[in-house]
Amino acid sequence: MTATPLIVEHVDGVDWVTLNRPDSLNALDDQMIDALNQYFGDLARNSRTRIVVLKGAGRAFCAGLDLKETMSRRPPNAPPPSVADALAHQRSIADIVMLMRRCPQPIIALVQGAASGGGFALALAADIRIAAKSARMNCAFIRLGLGGCDIGTSYFLPRLVGVSVASELILTGRFIHADRAHAVGLVSEVVEDGELEAAAAPYVESMLAASPLGLRLSKECLNMSVDASSIEAVIAMEDRNQVLTSRSEDFKEGVRAFLEKRKPVYRNA
Repeated sequence: MTATPLIVEHVDGVDWVTLNRPDSLNALDDQMIDALNQYFGDLARNSRTRIVVLKGAGRAFCAGLDLKETMSRRPPNAPPPSVADALAHQRSIADIVMLMRRCPQPIIALVQGAASGGGFALALAADIRIAAKSARMNCAFIRLGLGGCDIGTSYFLPRLVGVSVASELILTGRFIHADRAHAVGLVSEVVEDGELEAAAAPYVESMLAASPLGLRLSKECLNMSVDASSIEAVIAMEDRNQVLTSRSEDFKEGVRAFLEKRKPVYRNA
């Protein structure tokens, strides 16, 4: 029986999502691609889940596309898939990172071991990345005879680390290891292997201290601000969000909790 490619554990508003193909370093096969698209697509209207923590089972985060599985399904000497079929498959993978960016829940990626190709793209599409000391990430595509820009990497990398470092990683396919990733701002912190979930806990706790609406609108505004045409456009979004949240019952609860020196109890109202 085929193991579930994606394990989702919901605990107190947080989805702990595990890529579950450890024997294949959590490489992306069709079943996992479909599961990721389904999961992140469903988050848009999921008010029960406030935060997502994405991790890999075993010793790797995600080794990218499962080329062995892809090639094993093609009969010997069979012609390559049509352009239309190849584009549809390519887009099915790219859709995952677009859904990750669009979903209102902040995503924390816990990266250990390899995060290559499509696996690197998943990490880049997260809002926060925490790396284990074993983490090594690269744009593997260019090493396979393809272009180095794939699955959103040429969008995310320059915005996260600047054009110079992004160019180095995309044009060479070389690995960036945990310490350098931290130095260039690609990851928020580096911890010992086995301590990733514990390291994520303070981030989760801080985000849960925000109101559900405030947290969702903050992710939306931040992502839109990255591509905004002017500071005026950004200020307009920020002003809208502040007025919207100030009309909520959760804002009143937040003020009461602050004055009473206690934790707020938000009801997403």
